[in-house]
Amino acid sequence: MKLAFPPAALKPAGLLLLALTAAMPMSVAAEDASQIQEVISTAGLPSSSVGIFVQDPGSGRVVLAAGADQPLNPASAMKLLTTYAGLEMLGPAYTWKTEVWTEGTQNGDVLVGNLVLKGSGDPKLTLENLWLMLRAVRNRGLREIRGDVILDRGAFELVDTDPGAFDGDATRAYNVAPDALLTNFKALRIQLLPDPGGQSVKLFVDPPLRNVQVENRLRVTNGACGDWRTLVAPQLQDDGTGARVSFSGSFSVNCGERSFYLSVLRHAPYTGALLRQLWGELGGTFAGNVKEGTPGPGAQLLFTWESPPLSELVRDINKFSNNVMARQLYLTIGAETLGTPGTPEKASRAIRAWLDRKGLAFPELVLENGAGLSRIERISARHLGTLLTSAYHSQVMPELMASLPRVAVDGTMRKRLKNAGVAGQAHVKTGSLDGVKSIAGYVLDAQRRRMVVVCIVNDPAASGAAAALEDGVLNWVYQRP
Repeated sequence: MKLAFPPAALKPAGLLLLALTAAMPMSVAAEDASQIQEVISTAGLPSSSVGIFVQDPGSGRVVLAAGADQPLNPASAMKLLTTYAGLEMLGPAYTWKTEVWTEGTQNGDVLVGNLVLKGSGDPKLTLENLWLMLRAVRNRGLREIRGDVILDRGAFELVDTDPGAFDGDATRAYNVAPDALLTNFKALRIQLLPDPGGQSVKLFVDPPLRNVQVENRLRVTNGACGDWRTLVAPQLQDDGTGARVSFSGSFSVNCGERSFYLSVLRHAPYTGALLRQLWGELGGTFAGNVKEGTPGPGAQLLFTWESPPLSELVRDINKFSNNVMARQLYLTIGAETLGTPGTPEKASRAIRAWLDRKGLAFPELVLENGAGLSRIERISARHLGTLLTSAYHSQVMPELMASLPRVAVDGTMRKRLKNAGVAGQAHVKTGSLDGVKSIAGYVLDAQRRRMVVVCIVNDPAASGAAAALEDGVLNWVYQRP
């Protein structure tokens, strides 16, 4: 059977897939597997760097397997394991609770004492949700705090990590580490807007924090927009409690309005500054310090904020491949199963025990943070596919499948395979790191059969060739007789 290839993918790697599927039977014989390996190598991808696995989850029949048993780095496709485990172990209705406690006495609208915020790892205590939480505190009659604000971050292990350790870019929002009192993803939104005359670039920061100073030295150009994000070139100075960010690169007027996210503060200083900003906007005041600690023996619970349910949050994790949210869930699994503080080691033990109970033996599995933002995480294409087959028969299948990007429609797959037959017919999680490309999910083929599909490439050249390979596999699965 010949592959009906997406026109956009007819590049050198397109020739690879035309040959790959030229005579592909529905079950893979030894000679076909050998041909697959040979054709993969013609694209400059060694057989040891590619794993492909296609399975009918209804019958369990393996439709295609090539390099499926070798351990490979799946990048963000590892989020499938974390979210499936979370949905089953915690339940789709699970919510995170952030508690507000008071220490001292409240006289009218004045608290003579401390206000304590106790986190449990809420992955989505965003600017809007934190504002709603503080608004609820204001509605309970509290306006002035004559004491300190204390941050209880003890639900997760407190580790002083280097945010730039993964790829050397400490300011990238995807490198934000998990925290039991994570607020607004610890990020600043930077908006750039060239003035109509093309003489300067306006720069806006949201939220505006008093311990973040921003210096705008951007030069205006009239050239092509190009790689504007790199040309902006932010430079960071961090003294532990505050930061100075300088923008001294260039920005073209032809870019129009653009925005991106930066992380420039550590967790406690960021959350403390954000609380001051929002509390002041709500008409509240406090002149004390922001400290770390726990509620004292005489503290009283004032209010509890509940996150959206896990069934909603897994959509953010998988559709948009949110690393810090996945890491929050990963640590929560460990904390809820083996007790606080949540640690990566507890999370790994809890998930492995869950796999054992399900009869899923993945001896090659390596877990580090459950998000795929790792150079050491490993799983085989076969076992990632086996996991998806297990999920297909799980009571949480609807929640998990709905959380995956829909091909050519939304999430990280919204721009791919727009004109292909498989467009809109597959829910697929993507993964991408330097040297890593992966897809894993479900395809509803032209005969209305659901298929599990996994394709992982680990190679320095894993970019265009790997993407074309993935798209070709998806389209082949959709169109096969």
